[in-house]
Amino acid sequence: MQTHVNSFQRSTLISAILLSVISILRAAPESASSLPAISPAPAASTSPTAQPGALSGDSSIENSVVKVFSTIARPDPYRPWSKEAPSDITGSGTVIAGKRILTNAHMVLYASQIEIQANQAGDKIAATVESVAPGIDLAVLKVDDEKFFDSHSAIAFRENLPDVKEPVLVYGYPTGGNSLSITKGIISRIEFTPYTLAVSGLRIQIDAAINPGNSGGPAIVDGKIIGLAFSHLSSAQNIGYIIPCEEIALFLKDVADGHYDGKPAMYDDLQTLENPALRSSLKLDSSQRGILVHRVFSPETNYPLQEWDLITRIGDTPVDDQGMVKVSENLRVRFQYLVQKTARENKVPLTIVRAGREMKIELPVFQRRPLVIPDLDGAYPSYFIYGPISFSEATTDFLSGLSGKSGASYSSFLSLIGSPLINRIGDKPAFEGERLVVVSSPFFPEKLVTGYGTPAWQVVKTVNGQAIQNLRQMVGLLRDLKDPFVTIAFNTRSGGETLVFPRADMVASTEKILDNSGIRSQGSPDVMMLWSGR
Repeated sequence: MQTHVNSFQRSTLISAILLSVISILRAAPESASSLPAISPAPAASTSPTAQPGALSGDSSIENSVVKVFSTIARPDPYRPWSKEAPSDITGSGTVIAGKRILTNAHMVLYASQIEIQANQAGDKIAATVESVAPGIDLAVLKVDDEKFFDSHSAIAFRENLPDVKEPVLVYGYPTGGNSLSITKGIISRIEFTPYTLAVSGLRIQIDAAINPGNSGGPAIVDGKIIGLAFSHLSSAQNIGYIIPCEEIALFLKDVADGHYDGKPAMYDDLQTLENPALRSSLKLDSSQRGILVHRVFSPETNYPLQEWDLITRIGDTPVDDQGMVKVSENLRVRFQYLVQKTARENKVPLTIVRAGREMKIELPVFQRRPLVIPDLDGAYPSYFIYGPISFSEATTDFLSGLSGKSGASYSSFLSLIGSPLINRIGDKPAFEGERLVVVSSPFFPEKLVTGYGTPAWQVVKTVNGQAIQNLRQMVGLLRDLKDPFVTIAFNTRSGGETLVFPRADMVASTEKILDNSGIRSQGSPDVMMLWSGR
């Protein structure tokens, strides 16, 4: 999650990841060259009735919306030496300029095979992922046979954001049938909001039906794409979400060099200036408006922001007491939206008030949010098996799956014992390379664990009294141990056990455990190189 105010702080993060109370779900797939700059809509909005053509089907658009077939083998965070069983899923895609197909990242992450099929076509064409950005949920596909594009032209992008109340058509291949589906509705809301823990962006809400299989289908206004379908609100009817063209343009510009770097963002904690007593205590004039810095992102002495600084402008745009900016007559969003528009050379201009004095600063921004519990972002987890214990590193994928496996009861237990899996969600690493090492699964069957309760999903604090910084450091420590016993302590406020094992027996039992469990390697390639001394 990017820079946030109180309502988006740790309690929301815990609920969103562990308890799954955030009901915004990806429009789940059904089982079985840069763009021009995007600017906000002009102040003079166009009423829906002035655009009858917006609700008329367009055969050229229908011809350029494809069905995407993927065979997915996702990682299993709790058995990191293996993958989940492969599953066949379907979604939608959109032909864009450059002989490419635009779709959602969640449609093609971990795909071993991808095919596309045009509307009314009887054949499928193999495709591969060219670029992907899991955080903003976008991906570009290339097809093996580029002759496909001779008869399936690119759909144009609209160069400005739509206005609320504009009519919209959503094209795609949702569950319930095999042919192209077209649903209609209106633009209900435009916000700058978190997509994931690490990435925020503009999001368009519409009331047209978006269902499993719609992912990657275009939303069309007046014959042009205004965004890509990607999610819906599961607890309500006809509330769907679109990734707008502005976010797509940023993504396509970023990947033009063949590599996705990420969106510029600031990560300082902020709070609103709505409370009168707070304003008075800071001796702020009644005419001064802005958002307060609650906790700075960096402790470095040369970092330009300080606690209690009042951010009054970003670039030339004033910030109000709720941290919002007005970007058009009918659109008001969180001021962090302007970071991605005003950042130059990874710096953004801010005007602040500090101790009654106004000053201008250049705030450094970052394209990747450093997190002690990061996303896998399309990678497979590292792991290491030592005797009857499997170790991995905590990720948001691990946490979200944990909620599904164990429900709120185990999440509450982790909170009760003060587990870092709860209280460090959203934290940046305390030092370079810091990660939380977790026991990824219950013990393997082995007499060495007699009398111990399972340490599954607990965070390792020390091994033989030495603090654990990350998995690689722990593997190196275990490799070099000469002590007769291995003592593993866990990071809990209360409860839990410290495990003591004979070191030689742990090493000797590992091969038998791997063989009995059908596990091909003791660890992932990165840690096995370290374990073998390379």
